[in-house]
Amino acid sequence: MLERLKAMEERYNQLNNELMQQETLTNIQRTTEISKEMSELEEAVQTYRHYRQVIEDLETAKEMQKDPELAEMAHEEVESLTQEKEALDQKIELLLVPKDPNDGKNIIAEIRGAAGGDEANIFAGDLYRMYQKYAEKQGWKTEVLDATEGEAGGFSQIQFMIKGKNVYSKLKYESGSHRVQRVPETESQGRIQTSTATVLIMPEAEDVNIEINPQDLRIDIFRSSGCGGQGVNTTDSAVRITHLPTNTVVTCQNERSQIQNKEQAMKVLKARLYEAELQRQEEELGTERRNKIGSGNRAEKIRTYNYPQNRVTDHRIGFTSNNLDRIMNGDLEDIIEALITEDQKRKLAQEE
Repeated sequence: MLERLKAMEERYNQLNNELMQQETLTNIQRTTEISKEMSELEEAVQTYRHYRQVIEDLETAKEMQKDPELAEMAHEEVESLTQEKEALDQKIELLLVPKDPNDGKNIIAEIRGAAGGDEANIFAGDLYRMYQKYAEKQGWKTEVLDATEGEAGGFSQIQFMIKGKNVYSKLKYESGSHRVQRVPETESQGRIQTSTATVLIMPEAEDVNIEINPQDLRIDIFRSSGCGGQGVNTTDSAVRITHLPTNTVVTCQNERSQIQNKEQAMKVLKARLYEAELQRQEEELGTERRNKIGSGNRAEKIRTYNYPQNRVTDHRIGFTSNNLDRIMNGDLEDIIEALITEDQKRKLAQEE
């Protein structure tokens, strides 16, 4: 463990030295690459340096115990430093768990109303607002790419991007089927109805991740039909792109121009193809997908939102919260932290 940390510190120092070189400072791309890698290493390196200092102080305190005049004070110091060392041991274990290379990326999300008709679409809208409010609390930016509104409210489907620091690391566990239990506004007899909406979370695919042959694309232009502001619905600005080899179809109609809609649609297409490739690789590895929290399959029921009891339950980890009202207002941190902690435990067990 310490050898791995030592190697990380050496790499960090090497990068820092390179960053100070004049030829590096004049190369913006290389400077950006170095800064990004150093940022990824920084927490582990700082923890390692702190750990070394604690070990050194602990040895000093143990020596002081031999002095009768200092023994009592030194004993307290040894106890305190031992507890600090144990906490650092646990932290270092987690820091050395292999990181998902997509954790730092933006995400493209898709929510669809599923079983339950109008109520499912309304719930899809509630989930979108939940993620939007959570993003605001995190200082992230949300941008709608495409949306089809439900007749009674909400969305039959909505695609959106969330941009910010480490978005995928927080929201990657949200893919799956979300179930709601509540009395719909349209229910006159007060009966509880169960409906579902599906969520798909995809890391934004950078150009280096996936290459698309323009000859494999069919691009159709049509008149926008959804929301989007004055003028959007009066011009042929909506774009539908079909990736012929995989028959993957994406649309975008929320922007004012064909060019903007095409750019957004290409982002979604790349994310879809990248996600499909990630799943294919995980299926080949086998173990990784079995140890994941959830398969990412839309059909997998991952969470239930019970309105009469103000309760949310994540079925994958047995997590229950009686703060549904706060969660729907974007207070997702407790659920997300519980999912991250359980994921780290499983990865540690796999490493061992």
